[in-house]
Amino acid sequence: LFCRETGSLARLITSLKENVFGSPTELLKLSVPSLVYALQNNMAFVALSNLDAAVYQVTYQLKIPCTALCTVLMLNRTLSKLQWFSVFMLCGGVTLVQWKPAQATKVQVEQNPWLGFGAIAVAVLCSGFAGVYFEKVLKSSDTSLWVRNIQMYLSGIVVTLFGVYMSDGAEVLEKGFFYGYTYYVWFVIFLASVGGLYTSVVVKYTDNIMKGFSAAAAIVLSTVASVILFGLQITVTFSLGALLVCISIYLYGLPRQDTTKIQPSETKSSKERLANV
Repeated sequence: LFCRETGSLARLITSLKENVFGSPTELLKLSVPSLVYALQNNMAFVALSNLDAAVYQVTYQLKIPCTALCTVLMLNRTLSKLQWFSVFMLCGGVTLVQWKPAQATKVQVEQNPWLGFGAIAVAVLCSGFAGVYFEKVLKSSDTSLWVRNIQMYLSGIVVTLFGVYMSDGAEVLEKGFFYGYTYYVWFVIFLASVGGLYTSVVVKYTDNIMKGFSAAAAIVLSTVASVILFGLQITVTFSLGALLVCISIYLYGLPRQDTTKIQPSETKSSKERLANV
């Protein structure tokens, strides 16, 4: 894949010089999803702090149809009625898979439901927009996938470093940035990095909607692994949710018009595409 994307090490170095160090415009372009993802993560935290876990879990799954809507509006694509049905089925399946009965807690935290719903609405919109925006950038030029990742993550590093020093600057200066990092922490960081690169590959060669389906399948598989490794008990809601996820993946994958490429904007207007739903 490395050879397919870059051709050679010399070409990679040349591409880095041109697109990373010699093109501030491209860096600025890729800073948009970095900032939006940072906003999404913070809004998700605010939402979870002001909503019950079950309510948060259900409403946050709206990011799946939101991503599909952004795909239609921003990338000039069309989805069939069956595909839309499978998207909402996936949304319900993921909700059931992750569903846990509400439990009473001794710690009473003052919550603001309106703030929570507002925050989760922003997080859902950010999730859909950032993912589709990154997909559009990836597929609108011949720039290497790996160079695009470097461009985006450089902006992300700047944003997150600013947040770290704003919240824990004194402790970082006193104990060092890598204080408390163990081998397990480094391993988790490695897995997260590989997962981020893999996600970019999925977006490059399929689309953001399919990324949502693969993430849902990963949730089901990780739960099954927990059953095998840790003896987790399977519930009726999980079984039903897993079934819905599997059916939705099958329905979305049925033969259809190719939706992984960006179509010319003059083919159909946004209103016409939405009218087909």
